[in-house]
Amino acid sequence: MALFDFLEKEHTVAGAGFNRWLVPPAALAIHLCIGMAYGFSVFWLPLSKALGVKEVLACPADIGVLERILSSSCDWQISMLGWMYTMFFVFLGLSAWLFGGWLEHAGPRKAGVVSALCWCGGLVISALGVYHHQIWLMWLGSGVIGGIGLGLGYISPVSTLIKWFPDRRGMATGMAIMGFGGGAMIGAPLADKLMKHFATPTSVGVWETFLVMAAIYFVFMMAGALSYRVPATGWKPAGWTPPATNANAMITTRHVHASKVWGIPQFWLVWWVLCLNVTAGIGILGMASPLLQEIFGGQLLGVAATFNELDGAQKAQIAAIAAGFTGLLSLFNIGGRFVWASCSDFLGRKVTYGIFFVLGFALYASIPGMAHSGHLALFVGFFCVILSMYGGGFATVPAYLADLFGTQMVGAIHGRLLTAWAAAGVFGPILVNYVREYQIANGVPKAQAYDITMYVLSGLLVVGLICNLLVRPVADKHFMTDAELATEKKLAHERDAAAATGTAVVSNGTTSPLAVAFGWLAVGIPLAIGVAITVEKASVLFK
Repeated sequence: MALFDFLEKEHTVAGAGFNRWLVPPAALAIHLCIGMAYGFSVFWLPLSKALGVKEVLACPADIGVLERILSSSCDWQISMLGWMYTMFFVFLGLSAWLFGGWLEHAGPRKAGVVSALCWCGGLVISALGVYHHQIWLMWLGSGVIGGIGLGLGYISPVSTLIKWFPDRRGMATGMAIMGFGGGAMIGAPLADKLMKHFATPTSVGVWETFLVMAAIYFVFMMAGALSYRVPATGWKPAGWTPPATNANAMITTRHVHASKVWGIPQFWLVWWVLCLNVTAGIGILGMASPLLQEIFGGQLLGVAATFNELDGAQKAQIAAIAAGFTGLLSLFNIGGRFVWASCSDFLGRKVTYGIFFVLGFALYASIPGMAHSGHLALFVGFFCVILSMYGGGFATVPAYLADLFGTQMVGAIHGRLLTAWAAAGVFGPILVNYVREYQIANGVPKAQAYDITMYVLSGLLVVGLICNLLVRPVADKHFMTDAELATEKKLAHERDAAAATGTAVVSNGTTSPLAVAFGWLAVGIPLAIGVAITVEKASVLFK
């Protein structure tokens, strides 16, 4: 076998004794690492004083934008650092779109390895950027190269998991995508501890932290990528019989080519379904901390005072409580990815999204009145449900696509659909932030500045509901013919995967139960630690 041939798709075909339950922890290993993109804000404050260390070394007031970017003699503004967060999700969506078709042909193992090289290599380049104090290196490293790694890593297991779990498509993708939501719960506390360990009188410890995390993530991501296996052509779970289909069924047994989806109405309807669901959730997720503080103010401490009437010490106290609120939302975001996606296997994808939009509309529309009445517990509870549906939307949509367009190129189609996430990542924060600022600038009290936003978001969910109701089975003309499907299977090396050809390169042997147990422990223990830390932070809400 030539060097690196083991990365080729035909060398990842599983034998008859392979245990499919080894694939979800492999996917989780990658998603838990790239999910740290959600937690990168832990670096902003230390990086904003990377030169001054104790105090910010401000740039001259008259310095130009380009000079500020290239300067190595004054500290970065947090707004400059925040561009990396935007770049993460823009390049995630772009790379998932551009390389989704390649992934279907190359296989999940090769895509996972490239993802590890990009994500971890991006962290190394970012470490150089911090060391030499060049922010453009950080944008290039983590923002662009790392963003490409995010996209490839995010979609790498989707098609494979759906093929391994045709009986539980939602549950399978929910398990993997749950990891992306949970990555920050593990990575952010780890980064905080590492920065404190490496901090010196002359360094905030960020570049050293980047290097250590790159090494740790590389080990986990490579282990996950090399553990991927794809099922042989025609494989199905023992004892499972595909459900009978009819012309009106929402689950097809045929396949649409990824290159054709741009011209199919159902694709754009689902695009807007995802975009509107994410827009509503992501804007709130990004403003969760100030939202709670400004709406409830002194009530969080049991005193009758608005946010502006609190002193510095009191504001620090409610900031800690708001951090617990943010942590609680993260838990429901993660849990919703698994629970809602699993429920969609029984309810159906269309019904599940219908619940998201109807229930979401009711919750958003009732929040202003509830907030003004001082019902803190209900307020928190409503937002927890909202964020569970935000996460559930991400995890349910791959199975929705597989139902509508078939499984042959679902990874590539999912990659194209993720452009909706990139768009929502711009729409959501702009909507929430700018409406709030406009309200405050026009004299609206901070406690009421979010009312209009909640009504606008509830209106967006009505539009999403209409789009979801309009989804119908894909017309027959859009599916691949038998000849086109055969060509696509050949490009995807499925001809070699079929044992009947006599040319398959199959991974032989029965999977050891110990290997499956070790795989789940390897991802389960860090995830459990992250959940425990988050629960501890969230507990301040109930003290």
